Amino acid sequence: MPSPGDIEMEFGVTIPGQILPEAEWARTAIKRLPPPGPLDWSAIFGRSAPTILELGCGNGRYTLLSALARPEANHIATDILPVVIRYATRRANQRGLHNVRFAVRDAQTFMASYVSEASLAEVHLYHPQPYHNPRQAHLRLVTPRFLADVHRGLQPGGLFVIQTDNPDYWAYFEKVIPVFFDFEEQVGPWPDAPAGRSRREILARGRGLRIFRGTGRRRDDITRDTALALAETLPAPRFKSRGPWCDLDAWEEGRPS
Repeated sequence: MPSPGDIEMEFGVTIPGQILPEAEWARTAIKRLPPPGPLDWSAIFGRSAPTILELGCGNGRYTLLSALARPEANHIATDILPVVIRYATRRANQRGLHNVRFAVRDAQTFMASYVSEASLAEVHLYHPQPYHNPRQAHLRLVTPRFLADVHRGLQPGGLFVIQTDNPDYWAYFEKVIPVFFDFEEQVGPWPDAPAGRSRREILARGRGLRIFRGTGRRRDDITRDTALALAETLPAPRFKSRGPWCDLDAWEEGRPS
C-alpha cells in the first residue's frame, strides 16, 4: 500500500502529485450519472468555476496534472472503462483533489447528452481509439457531429485540445477541425508535461512514434445551427490505418492502467 508522501511512477515517469495522509483525501467519483441531460457543474463541485473536461481520460494522468496546477478550475473526466476510472479516482482521492470528478461514460454520449451549451472552458482528448479494422471505422469518436457537439459545449473562445500518434487520424483532424475551431499544431511536447500528458503518449514515445498535438479555439462566428449544418457536409473518418501504432494498440489491449 502506498504511504503519505509517496511519489508514484509509471513507465519511468512520475505520476503528478503525491499521496496525502488519509484524513486529507478527496472523494472524486460520480458513482452513478443521472439520466441523460445537461449537468450543473456548480452543483457537482459546490462552486462556480471554469470547468475543464477530459474525454477518454484513461488513468487520469492529464486531469491530475491540470487539477494540481489549476486549483481554481473544476475538472471533470470520463472514460468508458470502469477499471481505468477506478485507478484515476483512487489517485485523485489520495492527492486530495477536491476540484476533480470522474465518471464512467463514453465520450460521445457524455459530450452530446450531458454537457450544456457554452458551459466548458476547455475540452481535452488524448489518443482517441482509431479502430484499425475497417468494419469498426464507424466507431471512431472524432466525427463532424462530435466536433459540432464540442463546439456547442465550449464557451466563447473555449479551447479544444487533441492528440494522437496515428498519422492517418491526424490527417483527418487537419481537414475537419478547422471548420469549427481556429486550429493549429502544437510543435513539440507540452511545456507542462515534457515526458507526456498521457500514458499512451509515454508508451508511444518510448517506441519512437511521432506524436501529433493540436489546439483549437472555438470559432465564435459559427452558431449551433450552422455547426450542425456544416457537420452534415463533411466526410466521416473512413481512412485506412496501418503502421507501428497498430501494434501498440494491440499491445495495450488488456493491459492494467
